[in-house]
Amino acid sequence: MKVSIVTGTYNSEKYIKDCVSSIHNQTYKNIEHIIIDGASKDNTISEIQSIPNRTAQIISEPDNGIYDAMNKGLKNATGDIVGILNSDDYYNTPEVIDIVVNTFNDCNVDCVFGNLYYVLQDNPKIIKRKWVTGSYNPKKGFGTGWHPAHPTFFVKKEIYEQFGYFDEEYGLAADFELMLRFLEKHQITSKYINYPMVRMRLGGATNKSFKNIYQGNKECIKAFKKNNIPVSFMYTLYRLLPKLKQFF
Repeated sequence: MKVSIVTGTYNSEKYIKDCVSSIHNQTYKNIEHIIIDGASKDNTISEIQSIPNRTAQIISEPDNGIYDAMNKGLKNATGDIVGILNSDDYYNTPEVIDIVVNTFNDCNVDCVFGNLYYVLQDNPKIIKRKWVTGSYNPKKGFGTGWHPAHPTFFVKKEIYEQFGYFDEEYGLAADFELMLRFLEKHQITSKYINYPMVRMRLGGATNKSFKNIYQGNKECIKAFKKNNIPVSFMYTLYRLLPKLKQFF
């Protein structure tokens, strides 16, 4: 099986080498890395080109934000399986994609996902939060505050083609809406892998301010309504509680 990994970049020179190297160093061989750059004004592209990489395409042009970039990458992907890795993040071990592909082969599912470590920006060896996702339970589902860590979310390309791409009307929670739509509305099959797949640097767009956290929660509730999935008025609290557990 061929795996496509999509990365959106914009002025990402500081950390992009970690991202690209973690893909290049994967033990699984059949990987294409697609980079969608929003016409960076720094040395992002030259940094990528300066190290060994598996980059199949670099598209550098102005875009309408990160989800527009991700959609471009998804539509250009030629793999059987597609994953998305943000430019500040990197795979935790060289075996991640091997584990992902073996799970798809063994379990015959539409998507897989795993665990994620939140780490300090300038010292990613220091783990500040551990997101242990757990399996999807249709009887509880997203309404209880559960959802996969999106950078660990690998999906068959045919699922995107059947059920659509990121909804760009969401500024912060398009990844949440997409996973909700796939798993809860369309009930695609899934398998949880109890393995730390990704190290994510703290300080991403969704969590960098209280304003963004508030807006992200509003967009999540909007996603439930748009997909005709009932959600409790207590959802914001339900969403917070699982995240508090990640610190312990």
